[in-house]
Amino acid sequence: MSEHQAARSTTTGRTAKEPAPGATAARTAGSKKAAAAKKATPEKAAAKRAATQTASTKSAATKKAATAKKATAEKSTEKTAEKTPAAKAAAEKSPATKTTAAKTTAKKATAKKTTAKKTAAKKAAGTKTAATKTAAKKTAAKQAAGTKPESQESKAERAARINDALAEVYYYAHPELDFENPFELLVATVLSAQTTDLRVNQTTPALFAKYPTPEDMAAADPEELEELIRPTGFFRSKAKSLLGLSAALRDDFGGTVPGTVEELVKLPGVGRKTAFVVLGNAFGVPGLTVDTHFGRLVRRWKLTEQTDAVKVEQEIDDLLPESEWTMFSHRTIFHGRRICHSRKPACGACPIAELCPSYGEGETDPEKAKKLLKYEMGGQPGQRLKPPADYPGRPAPPLPGRDQAAGAAR
Repeated sequence: MSEHQAARSTTTGRTAKEPAPGATAARTAGSKKAAAAKKATPEKAAAKRAATQTASTKSAATKKAATAKKATAEKSTEKTAEKTPAAKAAAEKSPATKTTAAKTTAKKATAKKTTAKKTAAKKAAGTKTAATKTAAKKTAAKQAAGTKPESQESKAERAARINDALAEVYYYAHPELDFENPFELLVATVLSAQTTDLRVNQTTPALFAKYPTPEDMAAADPEELEELIRPTGFFRSKAKSLLGLSAALRDDFGGTVPGTVEELVKLPGVGRKTAFVVLGNAFGVPGLTVDTHFGRLVRRWKLTEQTDAVKVEQEIDDLLPESEWTMFSHRTIFHGRRICHSRKPACGACPIAELCPSYGEGETDPEKAKKLLKYEMGGQPGQRLKPPADYPGRPAPPLPGRDQAAGAAR
C-alpha cells in the first residue's frame, strides 16, 4: 500500500469512527442554536399571537368603519333616489306613500283654507274698520256743521220750501176729525188725546147722536157718558173734562164755543193745541197745532231744537207767514202719519227727501219704503168716516155695532 493510500485510509477510518475536531465543534454550535431556537419559539408564538389579535382588532374596526360608510352612502343614495322622478313615481305607487301624500295634501288644503279664512276675516275687519272710520268722519262732520248756528233767514227759506213741497203732495190736507160745528170739533179734539183720530171718528157718531149740544152733554149721566167714549181710552178722565167744558159753555158762554185762545184754554181739558185746532178749523183763525207728529218733524227738519210745545210754536211762528200756520200744521201732521213715522220713516218713498237734513234715518230702499206707507198713501182707508170731497182715499169704516146705535138714536 502506498503512503497516499495509507493516509487516506487513516483519514477515512477516523471519520467513520469519531468525528473530527472541527465537526464536533460545528455540531455543538448547531445544537446550541437548535436549543436556542426551541427556547425562543414560545415567545415568538406569543408575539405572533398578539400581533395577530391586534391585526384582527384593526381589521374588525376597519370593517365596522367600512360598514358605516357603506350605510351612510346607502342612505345618501336613498335620499337622492327620492328626489329623482323615478323615485317619486315609485313612492307614489306605494300605498303607504299614497296615504302619506293624501294626508299631506289634506293638510295643505286645510292650511290654505285657514289662511284664506284668516285673510278674508282680516279684509272684512279692515272693511268694517274703514266703514266705521268713514261713519265716524261723517258723524264728526255733521257735528261740526251742527256747531255752526243756522241763520233765521236760512231757516225761514227752508221752512217755506218744505211747506210748498208738502202743499203739492197733500193738496187735500184737512183736519182728520169728523165734525159739523165748533162744539163737535171741540169735543172730538179732547177725545183725541192718547188715541187715533180714526178711533175718535168711530166713537163720536153715537156720542153726538145722544148729546148734540153743550146743554145735553152737561146734563149727561157720567156712567153713560163714560160707556159711550170708552173706545177712546182714559174714558173716566175724558168724561170728566167733557162734563166740565159743557157746563162752562152752558153757564159762561151761552152754550156757544168762544173764538179766542184765552177763553178756550180756560175750559176744562182744553190746552193750546186743542184751542188752535178749534180756532183754525172752526173759526178760520190761523194757528199752529203742535202735536207729537208736528214736533217730531220740525225737529227732524232742523227748524227747531225745542221740545216744549209752546216754545216750538213760537219758533215756527217766526219762520212762516201767519196765513200759512194752519195749513202747514195739517200738511206736516199728514206727512208724519203717512210717511215720516216715528220709529221707521219711509225715507225711500219721501217726496221731500231732498229737502230733509235727516234723510237716511229710516228705510231708504224705495220698494221697502213703500210697504211702510199708511192710509191713502199705502192704499188703505183714511181716518175720517166723512172725508172732504177731494180726498183721494177711501172713507174709514165705522166702529162695529156703533153705526146701528147712532142711526137708532138719531
